[in-house]
Amino acid sequence: MPPEPGESEAERLNRNFDDLLQELRVSQNGTQILFAFLLTVPFSNGFAKVSDFERGIYFTALLLAALSAAMLIAPAVMHRVLFRQHHKRELVAWASRVALGGQVILAFAVTASVFLVTDFIYSHVLAAVMSFVVLMWTSVWFFVLPLYIRARHHREEDATTSST
Repeated sequence: MPPEPGESEAERLNRNFDDLLQELRVSQNGTQILFAFLLTVPFSNGFAKVSDFERGIYFTALLLAALSAAMLIAPAVMHRVLFRQHHKRELVAWASRVALGGQVILAFAVTASVFLVTDFIYSHVLAAVMSFVVLMWTSVWFFVLPLYIRARHHREEDATTSST
């Protein structure tokens, strides 16, 4: 992000990192709730009725939720490890990438969870369809729309720059 008027690079980096941590608070809660729910599933009465295929999907969803949670928590840990080491620029850049990776994995964890539940209740076919719909829906809001806005903004900047 460009600096605000009168903002030093250090202030900009601090603001960017603070913004990232605020964004992660939302994602971490959802991921941790999904992960906690998945941790309880094997201990429920109905889990004995789950097929081997569904157990595989369950374990995939569980692992994806765990990986996502780790990546969404990582920026705070990275900050603590790098505290007062004068690496804020690298911290902000890497923490942003790690957080985005955690969001991607979260989309797959949610998709796998929807597949598992739909397959258990209905069928493989409906599970495949619904999980695809959920993955596309999530992708639109997480990635497609923001990338569209960014591309449109860049086109507008380019048009303004070429007309001057």
